Amino acid sequence: MTRRAAMGVAAAGVVAGSVAACAGSPEDTGSPGYSAPDTEPTTTPEEAVATVDEVPVGGGIVVAGAAVVLTQPEEGGFRAFSTTCTHEGCPVDSVVDGSIRCPCHGSLFSIADGAPTEGPATEPLEEYPVTVTEDGGLVVG
Repeated sequence: MTRRAAMGVAAAGVVAGSVAACAGSPEDTGSPGYSAPDTEPTTTPEEAVATVDEVPVGGGIVVAGAAVVLTQPEEGGFRAFSTTCTHEGCPVDSVVDGSIRCPCHGSLFSIADGAPTEGPATEPLEEYPVTVTEDGGLVVG
């Protein structure tokens, strides 16, 4: 390596180190523009992914945009599950005859608890908490 090339490498290292030193974390009280966090946590409004009227008793719906399956196994009892099949990760696509269906390999899951009722899947769908809002919205998470 020539002397000129070695100096170029050294200079690049100094510049990179200077840039990294200026990029302190937001929690770094010495950083310009730092302000202490609020004492109260901020909240975001809950957003309903569907309404109670959209989910049939004894069935369910797939909310693709939210990647969730909402079911109502019994009147007023709502459940929410992941749309990701536990067999090979395909998205489940429908709720038919009381079962959540994966089109890839034919796995079926219970609308009551997400457990597999027909293989090849052997693990249940991941379940999420679901809340019914005062105006009949279903909030997942």
